[in-house]
Amino acid sequence: MAHTRFAPDRGLTTRMILTMFLLGLLYVVFVGALIALGVQTVLVLLIAGGTLLVQYFMSDRIALFAMHGRVVSPEQAPELHGVIDRLCAMADMPKPRVAIADSDVPNAFATGRNQKNSVVCATTGLLRRLEPAELEGVLAHEMSHVAHRDVAVMTIASFLGIMAGLMTRFALYTGLGRNRDDRGGLPIGLIVVLVSALVYAVSFLLTRALSRYRELAADRAGAMLTQRPSALASALVKVSGEMSRIPTRDLREAEPFNAFFFAPALAGRSGLTSLFATHPPLNRRLEQLSRISAQLGQGA
Repeated sequence: MAHTRFAPDRGLTTRMILTMFLLGLLYVVFVGALIALGVQTVLVLLIAGGTLLVQYFMSDRIALFAMHGRVVSPEQAPELHGVIDRLCAMADMPKPRVAIADSDVPNAFATGRNQKNSVVCATTGLLRRLEPAELEGVLAHEMSHVAHRDVAVMTIASFLGIMAGLMTRFALYTGLGRNRDDRGGLPIGLIVVLVSALVYAVSFLLTRALSRYRELAADRAGAMLTQRPSALASALVKVSGEMSRIPTRDLREAEPFNAFFFAPALAGRSGLTSLFATHPPLNRRLEQLSRISAQLGQGA
């Protein structure tokens, strides 16, 4: 990680490293299984690798385009730039590009492969609803993603899922599925589909767990930087509450970008659906912020 004053969280970092290790192990096992089955994986690896490179180098442009965001100057958004300038000074990190997305969905996101190629974007709905201290907490959360290179981490983590998905399609739409093994058993294509589907499911769950860990880590880092965890907690409650007032159609349009957002546009309920969530439950995020408040001697 590049030098910044964002506070690390050893526990969450350990869990993220373990999750990345499991993804890497799963990748090795998957490729080994494909080779053992005699599958030519070069084309799939090239396509998956190309997709990964596009995501890695163009994540900022893709996210801004998809969310209808535009980069704004200090003259166009002086208050937003003022908050970012203050946080950059506090964190001792380069200033990212600052953008605004014209959307009533109250949210924010940060993207970019490193600190020099990053952008922090807030929606007009967020800017209209939050108090200055709450906005500072949200932007500190987002800038911690930049400091910890979370976009790069998640892009790399998603590679195995992309490859497994492509492998499934490759097996279904080629003659591979008609070929049987030497002992006249199941068609090789069917075995590949089953293995690929299993690998995709496991990698999906691991990647979502990694996403939840990084959101908790960003909450903690942002709260410790500003020394105002209560402001971030207030923003979380306000944003989550305001989501219920947004038309469902608008939320569904924003839902595909949940992994980028400060708070999910459509949050799943607790239980089994939490395994598929990109963010931890609201109560878990608030509990962590409450503990940080206690650590700082600010009370619950």
